[in-house]
Amino acid sequence: MAPKKEQHYTILIADDTQFNRDFLRAILEDTYEIIEAVDGIQAVTILQQKDQEISLLLLDLNMPNMDGFGVLDAMNKYGWIDSVPVIMITAEEGPGLLKRAYDLGVTDYLKRDTDVETVRRRASNTIMLYAKQRRLQSMVNEQIYQKEKVNNLMISILSHIVEFRNEESGLHVLHIQTMTEILLKSLMRKTNKYKLDRETINLISNASTLHDVGKICIPSEILNKPGKFTDEEFAIMKQHSQMGADMMKGVPFQDEPLVKYAYEICRWHHERYDGRGYPDRLVGEDIPISAQVVSLADVYDALTSVRVYKPAHSHEKALSMILNGECGSFQPLLLECLVESSDIIQREMAVDTITRGDQRVMENTAAELVQYEDLSVTDRTLRILEQERTIHHFFTSISPHMLFEYTSNPSMLTLSPVAVKRLDLEDTIVDPYHSPQIQDLVNLDTLAELAQKLQDTTPDQPVVEFDCHVRLDGQIKPVHLICRALWTSEEPPEYTGAIGKMVEREEIKEEAQ
Repeated sequence: MAPKKEQHYTILIADDTQFNRDFLRAILEDTYEIIEAVDGIQAVTILQQKDQEISLLLLDLNMPNMDGFGVLDAMNKYGWIDSVPVIMITAEEGPGLLKRAYDLGVTDYLKRDTDVETVRRRASNTIMLYAKQRRLQSMVNEQIYQKEKVNNLMISILSHIVEFRNEESGLHVLHIQTMTEILLKSLMRKTNKYKLDRETINLISNASTLHDVGKICIPSEILNKPGKFTDEEFAIMKQHSQMGADMMKGVPFQDEPLVKYAYEICRWHHERYDGRGYPDRLVGEDIPISAQVVSLADVYDALTSVRVYKPAHSHEKALSMILNGECGSFQPLLLECLVESSDIIQREMAVDTITRGDQRVMENTAAELVQYEDLSVTDRTLRILEQERTIHHFFTSISPHMLFEYTSNPSMLTLSPVAVKRLDLEDTIVDPYHSPQIQDLVNLDTLAELAQKLQDTTPDQPVVEFDCHVRLDGQIKPVHLICRALWTSEEPPEYTGAIGKMVEREEIKEEAQ
C-alpha cells in the first residue's frame, strides 16, 4: 500500500532535464505534492507566487537561463531561504562548489547516483526539521504576542484599581505610559548617557503605570477634594510617593529591573531638577532618569486633563507653562525632547486608549522579534517565558485580590499570594481537575460547569462571570468569579486556559454600600 500523501507538504523540483524530474517525482509523489520548474527563472517565479506553500526545493545547479546559484541568490535577496529548505542535486562535489552552495544557505546535497531510499529519507528529514522549526517559531511569536497582551491587560487592571479611588487617574495611567515611552525614545536618539535600549524603555514605560500607586493609601476626602489643599492636607497627599516606594520595597523580586524602576518612579517622580521637589529634595542627575521622565509626563498630562479643581489646558498652553518654568524645573535635555516630540505627543494623546493599547502590543511584538533575531529558537523561547514569569509574578504579588491563572496544556493552576493564603493551597497545582486539594475546596460539578463555560467562550466574547461556593478562610462561602478565557491568534483559534479574579460576595456588598 502506498504511504498516505501529506497534502500540506509540497516539493518544488527545479531541473532542466525531464528524466531527472520524472525520476524524483516517481520517488516522492506518493507522499508529497510535486511542482516542477524547467529552469532557474521558472523556479524563482514559482517561489514568488508560492513560497509559503513550498516545503522543500530540490535544486539542480546546472540549468539554462538561470542556474542553481542564481536561484539561491534570489532566495537570499527575498528572504525565502529562511523558510524554504534547499537540497542541492549535482553530479559535481568539489569543495569550492559545496562551500559556495552552503554559504548561500543550502541545507543538504545529494549526488545524482544516490539511491532511492536515501533520497526519500533525506527529503523527509529536511521537511520535518523545518516544519518543527516553523512550529517553534509560531509558538515563540504567539508567546511574545500573548505576553504583550497580558502586560497590557495588567496595566488596564491597575489603571482601573487606581481610578476606583482617584477620579482623575484612569486614563492618566495610560497617558503617562505613552508619553514616557515617547520621551525616552527621543532621549535615546539624543544621547547614550543613560544606556537606553528598547528593552529598558519598555520596562520603564511599564513601571511608570505604578507612579501613583501610593495614592491608594490616601484618604478619599483628600484625594478627590475639589478645592485647594490646606497645608496639613498637602502634607498628607505628598506621602503617596513614600507610600508607593514602600509598597515596591515590600514586593518579591527586588533584583528585577522592573521593580527597581518602579521604586525609583514611585519615590522620586515629584522631585524637581533644581532640588525643590519632594520627598528627598534631590538635585539634577541625582534624580534617576526614569523618575525625571515620568515627572515631566505627569505634569504635562495634569495640565492637559480635566481635574476636579481645574479645566484642561491646550497642548500649546501646557508646553508654554512647562518651558517657562511655571511647573517647576526640568532637565534641559528632556525639555528639548518634549519640544521635538511635541507633534507626536499631541497625536498620541488623542488616540483612543484601547486602540493605542493594541498598537503598543503589535509594536512591542515586532520589536521583540527583531531583538531575538540572532538567538536560537530554543533560547528565544526560554528568554520570553522567563520575562513573562517575572512580570506576571510582579503584578500578582502587589495585588490585594485573589487572582488565578489556568493553562490547559499542561493542565496547571497558579494562584496569587492572597489566593494561596485564603484558599490554603499551594501556589501551583498540577492537574487541578483531579487534585484532592481542589476537590476539598469546591464541588466537582461546579468546577466542571465553570470549565465548560470557559471552553464555550469565543475570542470575541472571552469573559465569564460565575457564582459558586468555595472553602474560603476555612469556611464554605459564596464567591463571584470574573474570568477571561485565553485563545490563540491562529486560525482556527485554540482555547489555552484562563485568567481571573475571585471575590467574596460579602466584599462586593461592602463595596456597594
